[in-house]
Amino acid sequence: MQVTETSADGLKREFRIVVPAGELEDKVVSRLDELGRTIRLPGFRPGKVPMQILRRRYGPSVLGEVVESTVQGSSEDTIREHNLRPALPPKVDIVSFSEGADLEYKMLVEILPDIPEPNFADLGIERLIVEVPEESIDAAIARIAEQQRKSEPVERPAQSGDIIVVDVEGRAGDREIPGASGKDRQIMLGSGSFIPGFEEQLIGAAGSEHRTVRVTFPEDYGAAELAGKEAEFAVDVKEVRERAPVAIDDELGKAVGLESLAELRQEVQQQMERDYAMASRLRLKRALLDKLAERYDFAVPPGMVELEFNNIWAQHQAEQERQGGRDGDSGAEAEPVSGAVTAEVAEAPAAAVPSSEGEPAAGAEAAPAVEADAAVDNEEVLKGEYSQIAERRVRLGLLLAEVGRSNNITVTQEEINQAITREVRRHPGYERQALDFYRQNPEAVANLRAPIFEDKVVDFIVELAKVEERRVTPQELLALPDPDAETAVSAGSPTGALLESADPS
Repeated sequence: MQVTETSADGLKREFRIVVPAGELEDKVVSRLDELGRTIRLPGFRPGKVPMQILRRRYGPSVLGEVVESTVQGSSEDTIREHNLRPALPPKVDIVSFSEGADLEYKMLVEILPDIPEPNFADLGIERLIVEVPEESIDAAIARIAEQQRKSEPVERPAQSGDIIVVDVEGRAGDREIPGASGKDRQIMLGSGSFIPGFEEQLIGAAGSEHRTVRVTFPEDYGAAELAGKEAEFAVDVKEVRERAPVAIDDELGKAVGLESLAELRQEVQQQMERDYAMASRLRLKRALLDKLAERYDFAVPPGMVELEFNNIWAQHQAEQERQGGRDGDSGAEAEPVSGAVTAEVAEAPAAAVPSSEGEPAAGAEAAPAVEADAAVDNEEVLKGEYSQIAERRVRLGLLLAEVGRSNNITVTQEEINQAITREVRRHPGYERQALDFYRQNPEAVANLRAPIFEDKVVDFIVELAKVEERRVTPQELLALPDPDAETAVSAGSPTGALLESADPS
């Protein structure tokens, strides 16, 4: 085999590899001989099929198999002999080959860069500490009490604040409004949760009374086909229920499965502290990644950047499609009645805790909105910004992977099992199917391992860095910009695969 390095440009290496025809022929003969010992053909005893017959019948397929295995093996040998660390699988281009002739092909491989040895001792970052004020706990408990309020049937016309149980049918013109009809629906009058003018027309209704409610959907209504349209609802009031006064006592704690009001208060406080701690950690992680991105600037493999960009762009397009689907979903807000509200244990600082540990759906990464009349130009701007984000993610991923590798940071099987358990619990009623999914899909388990490894590396760096603590109120924490970009660099990307491979476990 003859190997010639034809190009060394940055992180790209190109080789010309020639495998002599005789070497290929020896492999073909060896493989045909192996087949001949097991193949059965009419008229021949096992192991006695002549070579010329084997070649005529199986030669082309065996030759293809030999060429494929030879290219793979010689590529691996070349990478190993030149001490290369591929960032991605090499690209192979057959230059020339025919039966009886040499095999010549080109191999292009992108290699991982030399990453400077990092120093984190002088890396200054800030950790925000939030103390939950008593009034926030009081407000959360008041909401729980409101959701636990009882109601009793009354024999009088409905007043604002009452709950009425109704059968309802909604129509716009000659067609039924999707999602607007139902039996035994509950409406709390005065809640302001429905189409303007709807609840007001039901005040004064009594049990067994039929009312026709006519409303006009707002011009900015989410379902475009209903915006500005008139609608009519046939409402049969079945029962009027008066809500009991709010009671905040030990019975409230028992109503949500605890022993007392004191225990409920403690549970609310702990949940709020966990939520704010998570929000604070996301900002700490974002600040750390920002510092690393500013400090370390080295070349990254273009192929990895391209794959990461494609991943981001696909997420962006999927989000655009979802947004379009929601805009046209006529049932999304057409329902004039609602069921019971799920009780919340604590005041979740939703604005401070992005989903998926801070990794945004594409389209949330500080990119400009795309106006319809300038879609083409803005799309190019958007792609340019996403390309920069992709390069940043890859660089950070390479750096974190190197830190983890050089410091023997690993993910234990127990941590993987805990992550699987958390994912399984997210699918109530389908736990068995979710567990089987992870058992049968090693790549899905790898997708869980990568962010765990990333977080452990981040925690390792934080331990070495200079971290200053600052106490803030919940309002101050929530007023800060959301850490909605780069808080995770591993999710669904080639960087994730890199972090997975860097984990020695």
